[in-house]
Amino acid sequence: MTPDQTPEAHETITWTWDGADHSALWRSAIGSKAPKNVAAVDDFLTADDAYRLAAQGTAMLWTGDYHNARQLLSAMARRLPDGTRKGRKHDAGSVADAFYRYRQSRSQRARILGLLLVPLEPGPAVALRRAPDIKEAWLAAAGPVTEPGAAPLQDVLGAIGAWEWRRNGLYVEALDALIHPHYGTFAPIRSEYLDLVAQAPLPSVDLAFDVGTGTGVLAAILARRGVRKVIATDSEPRAIACAVDNLRRLGLDGQVEPELTDMFPAGRAALVVCNPPWLPGTPHTLLDNAVYDPKSRMLKAFLAGLKEHLEPGGEGWLVLSDLAEHLGLRSREELHQWIEQAGLAVKDRLDTRAEHPRSMDRSDPFFAARSQEVTSLWRLAAKQPTP
Repeated sequence: MTPDQTPEAHETITWTWDGADHSALWRSAIGSKAPKNVAAVDDFLTADDAYRLAAQGTAMLWTGDYHNARQLLSAMARRLPDGTRKGRKHDAGSVADAFYRYRQSRSQRARILGLLLVPLEPGPAVALRRAPDIKEAWLAAAGPVTEPGAAPLQDVLGAIGAWEWRRNGLYVEALDALIHPHYGTFAPIRSEYLDLVAQAPLPSVDLAFDVGTGTGVLAAILARRGVRKVIATDSEPRAIACAVDNLRRLGLDGQVEPELTDMFPAGRAALVVCNPPWLPGTPHTLLDNAVYDPKSRMLKAFLAGLKEHLEPGGEGWLVLSDLAEHLGLRSREELHQWIEQAGLAVKDRLDTRAEHPRSMDRSDPFFAARSQEVTSLWRLAAKQPTP
């Protein structure tokens, strides 16, 4: 098995142990930078001391028992703020600032927890007592390990969790089938936007483009609805590998063509679908790329390029949540302005309320925004010239 996209792994980390200098190849499944200061630690390290070292920017290379390392990581997490203040309400003017502070806190939390490291050895395997078999999970996430290395325990746990998702699959009602998300590719756990694509009236069944396909789930839904050919694009090799795998499993690989490209494929289609990241913001992890769109770049690029990729009478389907509006990160007026500037008109809009657990969790600090969330399928068409 080979990884969908092998991260660069040229950096090394160094530390001193028993009076001797040691080094190892730095490995991070999410592409984080190698820490400059590393100390070797063992089972005698307390959670308070671990937290203090991490807060000072010192990474800790664990040499003890694997399960003790996991317990230490949990203890460190309990000492860190999670970026929320339960029950706190925000006035309209402060929601965007509060959300920004929340994301900064979560990023800091992830950085500190990422400083607990475990040694890796060829296999790949974690070179600790009682460590689980990580071979398949790590190969899928980050590729082979050919010489001794070290990685954040968080990355190892993330790879293991992602492998379970990939192996077991996720049932998608709109397909009546399983989708198998790969490491770093967003799992289609929210059904409402999938149902919109499954129900909207098709302008044609000849050709469709799915821009930013991810797991390939929307392309698969279109194919199952009878679209004869779907070209599914993505700029991430991980996503294309995931889409290829899922389409093969579904028997749709002859009907859907995944293509590694940024945004649109060449040519025009009667239907162009895009489900861009829903929130403006800077991604901090691989999965963040499916949620956060820096300065709404992908959303703007889709709208700006849509008209020249539509057949006469064709439609562009923009699948987008309005959570950004409720959080004060983007206004409805801005969205309409970008549509207008692109020479597009809104033909129709299909709406559905959010049904995910966080939209009903009153303890969530952003419950007021999440409880109002509506996901929409905007049916866009080229604006007709005024006679």
